[in-house]
Amino acid sequence: MQVTLVILKPSAIQRGILGEVVSRFEKKGLQIVGMKMTNLTDEQLQIHYSHLVHKPFYGRIKESMQASPVIVMALKGVDAVNVVRKITGVTNGREAEPGTIRGDFSVSVQENIVHASDTNETAQAELARFFTTDEIFNYTQLTIPCVYANDEY
Repeated sequence: MQVTLVILKPSAIQRGILGEVVSRFEKKGLQIVGMKMTNLTDEQLQIHYSHLVHKPFYGRIKESMQASPVIVMALKGVDAVNVVRKITGVTNGREAEPGTIRGDFSVSVQENIVHASDTNETAQAELARFFTTDEIFNYTQLTIPCVYANDEY
């Protein structure tokens, strides 16, 4: 099973839709193995968005991501990275399919409710950026046999 990172952005917190967003991941069968509220620092954002720091719109990203605390979550499941990406939808909320988080709750490229790791390698780096090892839990979720066939996990 994979573990991946999701950040519930200030746009989700300010709009009061945390429960609805988290429930989509849970209803899909993903296991929450880490979750906390935090304020993102300048340093964390520079590292997290290192590929965008020199872009003219980086200031907008930083301002948006520091508008309020965020919720960082570690989600576990079979092919979790791809499953989470499909649930979240494409980055631009105007282009995201209805039924996805961004398709249902966003009409913006920036204020698009969630960040989701795009590869397993990225997920591991991002998880290490936002969680210590003792903040990600390894426990048996009793619903696993109802979510997967016994040879899938």
